[in-house]
Amino acid sequence: MDADAIEEGRRRWQARYDAARKRDADFTTLSGDPVEPVYGPRPGDGYEGFERIGWPGEYPFTRGLHPTGYRGRTWTIRQFAGFGNAEQTNERYKMILGNGGGGLSVAFDMPTLMGRDSDDPRALGEVGHCGVAIDSAADMEVLFKDIPLGGVTTSMTISGPAVPVFCMYLVAAERQGVDPGVLNGTLQTDIFKEYIAQKEWLFQPEPHLRLIGDLMEHCAAGIPAYKPLSVSGYHIREAGATAAQELAYTLADGFGYVELGLSRGLDVDVFAPGLSFFFDAHLDFFEEIAKFRAARRIWARWMRDVYGARSEKAQWLRFHTQTAGVSLTAQQPYNNVVRTAVEALAAVLGGTNSLHTNALDETLALPSEQAAEIALRTQQVLMEETGVANVADPLGGSWFVEQLTDRIEVDAEKIFEQIKERGLRAHPDGRHPIGPITSGILRGIEDGWFTGEIAESAFRYQRSLEKGEKRVVGVNVHTPSVTGDLEILRVSHEVERDQVRVLAARRAARDDAAVRAALAEMLAAARGGANMITPMLDAVRAEATLGEICDVLRDEWGVYTEPAGF
Repeated sequence: MDADAIEEGRRRWQARYDAARKRDADFTTLSGDPVEPVYGPRPGDGYEGFERIGWPGEYPFTRGLHPTGYRGRTWTIRQFAGFGNAEQTNERYKMILGNGGGGLSVAFDMPTLMGRDSDDPRALGEVGHCGVAIDSAADMEVLFKDIPLGGVTTSMTISGPAVPVFCMYLVAAERQGVDPGVLNGTLQTDIFKEYIAQKEWLFQPEPHLRLIGDLMEHCAAGIPAYKPLSVSGYHIREAGATAAQELAYTLADGFGYVELGLSRGLDVDVFAPGLSFFFDAHLDFFEEIAKFRAARRIWARWMRDVYGARSEKAQWLRFHTQTAGVSLTAQQPYNNVVRTAVEALAAVLGGTNSLHTNALDETLALPSEQAAEIALRTQQVLMEETGVANVADPLGGSWFVEQLTDRIEVDAEKIFEQIKERGLRAHPDGRHPIGPITSGILRGIEDGWFTGEIAESAFRYQRSLEKGEKRVVGVNVHTPSVTGDLEILRVSHEVERDQVRVLAARRAARDDAAVRAALAEMLAAARGGANMITPMLDAVRAEATLGEICDVLRDEWGVYTEPAGF
């Protein structure tokens, strides 16, 4: 790009920066020297390929979505939390918010993630152990007691039963007197990544996509600020994928959901802003920064050039980041504080919109209150003391970072081509029921391609660890230690007994005829092709449980069995 074009871009950026609201903060170094809000080529200098880097707040958004960077607003501190019953988790949420957390992120227990009630025989021993137990709208009310849902953004990490759980959230808001139309937050809902990596599905892929399409329609019509679909690469990376695989599989999943929305007749400029993303921040510092920058650029280009998005917001890739759980070690667990800080810094320098920092003891158990506070303070130290929020994309223009960004983008595009080729094999006539990327994803799920690719990457990494080519402090290098045992959080089995008792009492107190009638209406919608959100909300209002709702749909749609792979 020649110098004149660069200067024209700088002037556009400056005008937008000047017009935007900035935080009341000290934008100087620790020594008191002022810093510019963004840096670029010196005036009068050209820069080959600068159009791929650009200025913050301009297409292709490599350097961030907003001209102010974090000077306008910092990332949201959104700590992932949930354990025991709704009352216990409510107390943890109040601690997080009282200590400066900016949003909530709900972790659910395994029975809830699998659409089972706490008294289901398959839930035995799991209630409240890896997250909070939610059986009905009454539990959701307790979960957010004294936390006004109209004034806090809430993320919920759940995919298989995401839609009925979200209906419970909407009903809890109604019971607080909050208009659901003002709610803000994110629901994960991403079923593709379950088949690809996490393996927590309920039904066959097509019925899951049908429910997701219904939810997209409902939110686009009446809950404009809420993002009904957070496309998750986190679990793909945690399963062993490389950075390029995480990026490519995640964005491809996102393209699949765009194709789903378009197949429903939705306007891409209306529904696409309701998509958000969830990435892993791993330990290769510069590779992670490059991954985040490449993700924004790829998404903007595909949304504009492939799917016809014209509004900036429809081209924006908004993403939440969580530091890498798989990088934590049981050996010398205090080292995990350092790992998490480095990963969090990479996420911030990559321009994340919100961030969760893992606790040092999460490889052993759910976080203790002290470990959760250290994780929260890690973000606050980055935000308040390091100056990283003063300059947008401070590594932009680095030869190393720009080359890494370009390389990851090229690698991702090669994977997109492989996915499209699989879709062509599934539909050689070129007529895809939803879209070409969606067809390729479904074929890759059916024949185990995604699982095999990730398994191969995980195997290569494990082999390099065993050979000592990759080093992990405290595990295969620098192993002597004076660290003693940690006191970890243990969830009492009394939680399960209490949850089952309360669930039985709620069932006894409700109007069973109303529940049966509401579930019948929901089933009729499922069979008739109508949008299922309204009848599902009615079932939730009648206190139908999560297991009851999911069982009706399991009986109708059947369950999914993964193909065997060797």
